[in-house]
Amino acid sequence: MHKIVSTDRAPAAVGPYNQAVIATGGGWVFTAGQLGIVPATGQLAEGVEAQARQALENLKAVLEAAGSSLDRVVKVTVFLEDMGAFQKVNAVYSEFFGNEPPARSAVQVAALPLGGQVEMEAIALVGEDR
Repeated sequence: MHKIVSTDRAPAAVGPYNQAVIATGGGWVFTAGQLGIVPATGQLAEGVEAQARQALENLKAVLEAAGSSLDRVVKVTVFLEDMGAFQKVNAVYSEFFGNEPPARSAVQVAALPLGGQVEMEAIALVGEDR
């Protein structure tokens, strides 16, 4: 059992997928990867740091639409076009996830949709704490 999540506060899907899906039987939300697309313009933010910040803002909006939040995230996967941007992305990431950040993986990929430099997806708790 699942519930589809959609919000206009984050960019629409650029392919055949949903922004997030709630696993209704287990209290989890699984987000799609969020690029650094500015919802108002439909364009990527300029530069890897701005894209990381926007990707996290988009992730936040999707989680909130699902009834969750960044502080309920248990796992993030970060996809980087260039692992050389790892420290820059970390600096932005730490602004959103404070002293107790979730588990995380970071991988370099050959390319990201729309020419993005960074994409992030998350798994978070949703609903009542168990």
